[in-house]
Amino acid sequence: MQEYENDYDSRSVGSVGTDEVEEAKKNDDTEIKLLQETIFDLVSRIRDPEKPDSLEDLNVISESGIKVCRLRTGQLLVRIEFVPTVPHCNLASIIGLSMRSKLEKCLPDKIKVDIFIKEGTHETADEINKQINDKERISAAMENPNLQRLVNECIDNDET
Repeated sequence: MQEYENDYDSRSVGSVGTDEVEEAKKNDDTEIKLLQETIFDLVSRIRDPEKPDSLEDLNVISESGIKVCRLRTGQLLVRIEFVPTVPHCNLASIIGLSMRSKLEKCLPDKIKVDIFIKEGTHETADEINKQINDKERISAAMENPNLQRLVNECIDNDET
């Protein structure tokens, strides 16, 4: 994520003074921290597809697994890293789809979201990461009524 760190290009600052730049950075840091907390609140309460517990209760998602930064273009990038309950979890893609669906319903369109399985925690992480971050694959999966129902059950029952 280092390549995405806040980058206040001096050419775009113009004649703005150091105090104004520092204030802008402080405001940006506050906005990013608030967004991280909001995202954690949204995804932590999602129900596991196989258990009645939330993703937070099962340690699938943690605050440290959510990173937010501002790209040079000004767009916000959210990176979520989660840990499936077991290395062969066959519903890890449903967990990823559930997080994405919840965030698409609750966040502005201008925020880019990338969701990944934490490296070394799942046998087929690379394939699942491709599935849950590819718009066409997501769209195709969500056309399946059974998958759509399962995802909706996970995110609709997240208030428990």
